[in-house]
Amino acid sequence: MRIIESVTAKGHPLVKATHPTTLMITKDREVGPRGDCIVAVAADKGAADLSSRLKRAIREGRGVKVTFKAGDAVAVVSALGHRGLALTDTRDMVIRKSSFVCRRTLAVKADKAAIDLQRDFVARLRDSSRVQITIEAV
Repeated sequence: MRIIESVTAKGHPLVKATHPTTLMITKDREVGPRGDCIVAVAADKGAADLSSRLKRAIREGRGVKVTFKAGDAVAVVSALGHRGLALTDTRDMVIRKSSFVCRRTLAVKADKAAIDLQRDFVARLRDSSRVQITIEAV
């Protein structure tokens, strides 16, 4: 059974999306000069805010599909859940290519990090006032 949850966030003019191993969604409203993994800000949810059903499915190690929509541009990241995920961070959600887990980690072994997003999509993130994110346990 698929479990789907939506997150609403915003793009930001300083989104770089150049980190080679992670990408991050944050409730923070600003992107600092070191925030090269941030792809969306002002999110209405952090990892702790996700439904208990979705968290349980992610902790079962199910596949995790994260779809980002900025205007008419779309990017999809596929990753895996992990039994060691705390999903307790109140501000951030991080998707990682590695298997590293911490309270901010949403999913591991992702097929994309920030640097892997198409540059035209990243340009839309810089221009977009709204980014719709769908997190799906598959």
